[in-house]
Amino acid sequence: MPPEEPPKLTLRERKKREARRALAQAALRLTLDRGLENVRVEDIAVEVGVSPRTFNNYFSSKEQAVCSIVVDRHEGMREALLARPAGEPLWEAVKQAVLEQYSRDGEPDRAYVARIRELMGQLMLRGEFLNAHAAVEQVLAETIAKRVGGVDHLLCRLMASSVESAVRVAFVNWFTEGEPLLPTLERLLDELAAGMPTLTGGAGGNPEPNTTTPLGEPLC
Repeated sequence: MPPEEPPKLTLRERKKREARRALAQAALRLTLDRGLENVRVEDIAVEVGVSPRTFNNYFSSKEQAVCSIVVDRHEGMREALLARPAGEPLWEAVKQAVLEQYSRDGEPDRAYVARIRELMGQLMLRGEFLNAHAAVEQVLAETIAKRVGGVDHLLCRLMASSVESAVRVAFVNWFTEGEPLLPTLERLLDELAAGMPTLTGGAGGNPEPNTTTPLGEPLC
């Protein structure tokens, strides 16, 4: 079944998306500058020039606003996936949609990412951060299901979870090992699409036993 053309956003929908993104960016910026405990919903609203009531129309808490940076990128990924050519194999379509989102701004700034990682590791944000990643995975799974015409929703969720894991592993590898993000991410997605032949021996025979991860961490 060919994918549906992604629906065009109305002017009102675009304005709502822009307002939500502006609030999220303000929340993150203020939190990085002051610390979460020193930021109020009123501060975020003033930064954007809206009322606290408007803030509450988009977010239930300042923690949710800060962590929504994780979700926003995947609005574009959903649209990119639905816009891929109809005859394109699913894994290729997903890979290209993912790479499109992570190539828009080039390689991330390492110092900025370090600050974000430290912030998201705080106990006050950890639960909301996990909720944001779960929302991203759900959106991707629903988009995959829509593209293929439903099929097995359990498998769509499995595929979405695998893609999100590949993104996380590539990102951690970029941050800790300094290797370019996009080539690593593309390689991981290709491995998933092929059933991970390099690891299982499907390409070039059985690999030598290994007791560490690619990051040098013990397997157990």
